[in-house]
Amino acid sequence: MNEVATYPSLKGKTVVITGGGSGIGESLTRHFAHQGCKVGFLDIAEEASRALETELSNAGFTVSYLNCDITDTNALQSAIGEIRSAFGPIGVLVNNAAHDQRHAFEDITPEYWDERFAINIKHQFFAAQAVIEDMKSLGGGSIINMGSTSWMIGNGGMACYTSAKSAVLGLTRSLAKDFGQFNIRVNSIAPGWIMTERQKELWLTPEGEADVFKNQCLQRFLEPDDIARPTLFFASDESAACTNQNYVIDGGWL
Repeated sequence: MNEVATYPSLKGKTVVITGGGSGIGESLTRHFAHQGCKVGFLDIAEEASRALETELSNAGFTVSYLNCDITDTNALQSAIGEIRSAFGPIGVLVNNAAHDQRHAFEDITPEYWDERFAINIKHQFFAAQAVIEDMKSLGGGSIINMGSTSWMIGNGGMACYTSAKSAVLGLTRSLAKDFGQFNIRVNSIAPGWIMTERQKELWLTPEGEADVFKNQCLQRFLEPDDIARPTLFFASDESAACTNQNYVIDGGWL
């Protein structure tokens, strides 16, 4: 991992990351661990997550992986409770878990719609519900919700995903208003096209690559670390006056 800024206010904090075992989530887990945080991360991908937990634990970092289907709200909140029991009150929540599965408009059923919303937005609310009392007891905290620029640029072929991701902004602004009185900050980050291994394997084509260099100001692919580093800032006390915001990280596409 490349050297990054150190945020003293993060050292020793308990951090929960959903979808923390691969892609952007893996980078988030690594970066918070390197800040000296106690990191509990949830993911349904057992093999990759166990490998990450073992690697970081062997390197001396305090991390714990819990296998969890975040669409099961009871399981989600129970897993967060296990992290609290192991590491203490939760001061930072990063709602990262999502799935950008493509889907044809004609094939969408009510059941599929509900499933996509459970994966991409519902869990963000109930994860926040599970940590809010911790943050009150600590005198403050930071919640960071991962959105997407897909709905901003008008991507087609994923109506459920873009609808859910647009709702992240509304959820963020509502929670920021409700929790500000407790010094709890709520912000969202909207990544552009981040070249995770999954994106490269499933969606990156020569045409897509051409679109990147046509539309982005920055003439390079964006990587998961490009999301993790600003997330540290929003989690730390350096962003103490930042709340109710949506920060776009897309290399200047928009």
